[in-house]
Amino acid sequence: MYIPKHNEETRPEKLRELMAAHPLATLVTMGASGLFATHLPLVWEAGEGEHGVLRGHIARTNVQWREFDPKVEALAIFSGPDHYIKPGWYPEKEEDGRVVPTWNYAVVHAYGALRIVEDGEWLMGLLQRLTAVHEAGSAAPWTMGDAPEEYIGGLLKRIVGVEIPITRIEGKWKLDQKESVRSREGVVAGLERLGSPESLKMKELMEETVLPDGPAARGAITS
Repeated sequence: MYIPKHNEETRPEKLRELMAAHPLATLVTMGASGLFATHLPLVWEAGEGEHGVLRGHIARTNVQWREFDPKVEALAIFSGPDHYIKPGWYPEKEEDGRVVPTWNYAVVHAYGALRIVEDGEWLMGLLQRLTAVHEAGSAAPWTMGDAPEEYIGGLLKRIVGVEIPITRIEGKWKLDQKESVRSREGVVAGLERLGSPESLKMKELMEETVLPDGPAARGAITS
């Protein structure tokens, strides 16, 4: 991924935070018919290597797990908050007009050798962990025990597990780092006025990352 130095995010906790908050990943592999992509939730787990492991499952009928080339590393893409940035949010628009639209976003790319797991006990454990993670905020969380045992057993036969021990990981936070502080403040104000769930998520990310009282001012990200 192309990452200008001022957009690079390397803090492990921030990369894991984005992957946890936006777990629907795009798994990309190279196979006999070329590039292949599957969209699936992945959970990050510690315990293997410097960067941990990503685990999930795909349908047994999905040809990706049969056709991928194990000699070519897989790529899992996690997309965080993103938003269109209007030129009118920059104060320079009224001063000299030297502004253009852009798009702000945060993404994580995780790479590693894809492994396939067909063990039923492993798959059951994965499903239980995935369910626990995504039901955690529910007032009445669903558990695997809420479904008939034979029904779950049938589902297990129709999936295969995937895991990627992460060998390298990249983060790109494109948040107007090259612009002046007042320009960033103008963008944050515009996002707040817009008031949509997406704009407010981008506003929060910019506030904590690229405004003077955020981590960027303390050297976390070069501005």
